[in-house]
Amino acid sequence: MAEVPVKEVADLKIDTTPKAAASNGSAKPATPASPSPAEGAGNIKEQFKLFSKFGDVKSDGKLITLSQSDKWMKQAGVIDKKITTTDTGIHFKKLKSLKVSYVDYQKFLEDLAKTKGVELSEIKSKLAGCGAPGSNSATKASAKTAETVARLTDTSKYTGSHKQRFDETGKGKGIAGRKDIPDGSGYVAGYQHKDSYDKTH
Repeated sequence: MAEVPVKEVADLKIDTTPKAAASNGSAKPATPASPSPAEGAGNIKEQFKLFSKFGDVKSDGKLITLSQSDKWMKQAGVIDKKITTTDTGIHFKKLKSLKVSYVDYQKFLEDLAKTKGVELSEIKSKLAGCGAPGSNSATKASAKTAETVARLTDTSKYTGSHKQRFDETGKGKGIAGRKDIPDGSGYVAGYQHKDSYDKTH
């Protein structure tokens, strides 16, 4: 009767060893942290849907045109000095269709990457991480507009008659900055001790 608990204790020790290892985290070394190829493909597929609907309210997101593809590639930075819109047009026409599906689009990317000597994974990575359609271009445009407005409204850079319309702080002088108002005080121009006679005598 006394041997049975000893066996149970021995069994418990054997059983608890893997549980302790699992609780320490040694059983599964950071598997969720590494992205799987399926996740990357899913991102590209989602982007494909978004850009295939961009500019076409009737699109169901299953077919993409050359112009939509070019917009996507420009936003992602795929189209540059090495890959141009001429290249994308030539390879897109090989599919012999004005609109292509996601499967055919993958063939288009493979053909383009092979011909231009670019890694396919690099192209897909850029396409997957470029954001929603129009987001980057809108941000860049607004930033450029703000920069232009700031440059054109900087009164310290004004010259000629325009410079006379503002004071040192950049505040407009109003009509005094636009017209020569005659000074009827009797003092000559540039005299700095105006109205000081009564104070000193």
